[in-house]
Formats: sequence, C-alpha cells, structure tokens
Amino acid sequence: MAPGLGVALGVALGLGSPADAVLDRAPRPLPRPETPEMSRSLRPETRPDLRPAVAAALAEAVAPDTIADEARGFPGWIGGFRGRALAQGIAPGVFDRAFEGVTFQADVIRRDRNQSEFVKPIWDYLDSAVSETRVQNGRAALARYGSVLARIEARYGVDKEIVAAIWGMETSYGSYRGSSPIVDSLATLAYDGRRAAFFETQLVDALKIIQAGDTDARHMTGSWAGAMGHTQFMPSSYLAHAVDFTGDGRRDIWSDDPTDALASTAAYLAHFGWTKGQPWGVEVQLPRGFDHRLADRSVKRMPSDWARLGVRDMGGRAVRDYGRAAILLPAGARGAAFMVFDNFRVIERYNPADAYVIGVGHLADRLKGGGPIRGGWPRDDRALASAERKELQERLTRAGFDTNGVDGRIGPDTVSALRAYQSAVGLIPDGYASMAVLRRLR
Repeated sequence: MAPGLGVALGVALGLGSPADAVLDRAPRPLPRPETPEMSRSLRPETRPDLRPAVAAALAEAVAPDTIADEARGFPGWIGGFRGRALAQGIAPGVFDRAFEGVTFQADVIRRDRNQSEFVKPIWDYLDSAVSETRVQNGRAALARYGSVLARIEARYGVDKEIVAAIWGMETSYGSYRGSSPIVDSLATLAYDGRRAAFFETQLVDALKIIQAGDTDARHMTGSWAGAMGHTQFMPSSYLAHAVDFTGDGRRDIWSDDPTDALASTAAYLAHFGWTKGQPWGVEVQLPRGFDHRLADRSVKRMPSDWARLGVRDMGGRAVRDYGRAAILLPAGARGAAFMVFDNFRVIERYNPADAYVIGVGHLADRLKGGGPIRGGWPRDDRALASAERKELQERLTRAGFDTNGVDGRIGPDTVSALRAYQSAVGLIPDGYASMAVLRRLR
C-alpha cells in the first residue's frame, strides 16, 4: 500500500537523514503557470461530471441541513477523544493548544462523500500528469535543487528524477501543498464515522508530531484529507519514515524549503526496497500472436526470456536483464504495453493505482530526457462506471465465468473470468474491462 496508507483515499508519506544538505540558492526560472486541472495532487481521482441521477443523490446525501445536524455533536466528541488521546501519551497541554479553535469542517465532509462513480481513463490522466508544462517545471526544479537531490540520491540510492516526479505529481513541485488545518480536517473525518478508526489513528499521530516539536498546529496544514507537505505524507507515514536531512533538529516537510520532504520521500522508497539502477518499467512492443494471458502481474520472467518470445523495447532491442519483470497492459491490447520491474511495486507503496505509478515513472523518464509514450491508447473508449463494473461482473458470472462476487472492483478474479470469457468468444484475452466487452456481454 501507499505511504501511511496507500489506502483507498490515496494520501501520502515520509522518511529521514543527514545534516549536510544546503539549498542551491542560484536564481532559476519560476515554475510556469499550470491549469486548474494541474493544480491538484495527481493521485488518480474520479471525474467531477456526475450523471444527473448520481449528482442528485449525492447532493441530498450532503445537504447543508444534514451536515449541520451532524456537526452538533462535534464538541462532545472532542471531549471524549481527549481522554483517548491522553491515554496514548498526548500531554494535556499539547492537546488543549492543538484543539484551541478547532471547528467542524463541513466542506471536508462534502468532499469526502462527493465521489463520482466515474474514473478518468489512463490516457486522459497521463495527458495531465506528464504534460509538457509539468515536464518543463520538473526540469527547472531539478536545476534549482540539483545539489540537494544529488545528495539525497547518493544517500538513499533512489533516482533523483523519481523523487522529483513524486513531488511534481503530488503538489506541482511544492506550488500547491494545501492550506487546510490538519487537526481540524482529521478531527472532522474521525468524528464523521465513515472511516472513524483510521482517521482517529491519524489524528493521534498528528498530535504526536506536534508534541515532538517538528511543527505546531497552526503550521500543520495540507490537504482536506490529512496529507501534508511537499510530497503529501499522512501523519502515520511521517512518524514512521520522515527524516531531518537538513540537520536542524526538525523533520520539516511544510516549509518552503523542500529538502526534508524530498529526502523523506527517497527514504520511504528505499525502506520498501528500491533497487538502484533498475527502471520502474520500460515501454515495449508485443509480437504478433502474443499470448495476452501472459500479460499478468503474477507472470514474471527475465527480460531475455521475454525477448525470446518476441517482446522488445520500442527501438526493437531486447530489454536488459535488470531483474524479473511482468508485462502490464493498463488499457488492454489496444493500449501501450510496459515491462514492469520490482521498482514498480515500490512506487505502488506510495499509491497503488497503476495510473499513478506509470505517471510517476514516465514523468521521471521525461525528466531524464526520454520521450513521450509511443504506443497508442483506445481513446474512443472510456472507463466503466462503478455500476457498469458491477454489471460486467454479474453478466460474466451468469454466463458461466464466475467473478467470485460483485463489488465493482476489477481484481484478479474478475480479470481471470474476463479472460476466460474473451477466449471463449474469440476475443483477445487481455482481461481489460472495456465498454466493448460489456456491450458484447449485453
């Protein structure tokens, strides 16, 4: 899972180290303006354009009157939580200062619940995640903080471009770190009850950070969901992995100086097994007649073995034997193909969505001077909505291809059932849940 949670919510992480990092102060061009779409963290998220029926239902679910009613019990909840926090080692004075002026955040509840059932197709996601503006701003960031990133890479063995790419994906290189008060947000989410246990744990961890003196409640800001700093750590990830790379006695991921945050990101990845010198993945071309059932994360072979099956890089060469690798088709047989290595799995610890990992990896490749993805995408298709994914599972099971449940998640069981169905009806067995397959099932 991701940093602190790779959780369904997709929030973030941290790590730590030395005292010899000093910023390169030479003037550099400022980041170019980004569009509103690019100004958010690029963790894969749902589309804002809900269908009318869904939008109406959600509007009713988060009506102002409903939220106002819910908020009435918030002060009493704080009183009960205070005892639980003190029982976990939080000093009374620390708690009282942190909760001074804390209020229920109705907008946090609206944003938490207002989740569209439509997801953005990977090609649209990557168009934004690895736009030319983001690449240019990333190269400017690498130039400005090159000496710091080089020291971080030397200490942790994680490519500086990977660290910079996560920074770019999470906060547009520090431009959009979030201004929500973390204690208020986490208290609201813990009180709300939908994921109370998780957020209460994060809230206690946030208080531990304040108690340790790394920051105070006023300066502890971030996203509405509790992720903080340049690379968006959740409090639990921060406690486990954040580092003081500048040596000033604080693990400061919130200030304008990104050094501690970038070092913490590298330390996090190193902790989860980053292999120095190994790529996250390589775009490849598959031979005519390739058995698409082999394009599965569980099927791992050395690149030389894949080469004997005709799998080559986009220049027609065999991929070097960096380690065992799987073939990934994030948009099925009609989309780009990648040979992915263990470092792909490490980035997944930050965020488990394939689109995010490919976005980070590809952005890092572009920052190293690489070109765009050369394979095509099925841009005439779209991602299935939640209800459509459930319908796909229901129809596959009724057709004799059991998905072992109907939950709207395209996991290994559904992919296996889908591949069996595709083989049975003469389609390419890529296991990709497309509208074309759903229409065929209908």
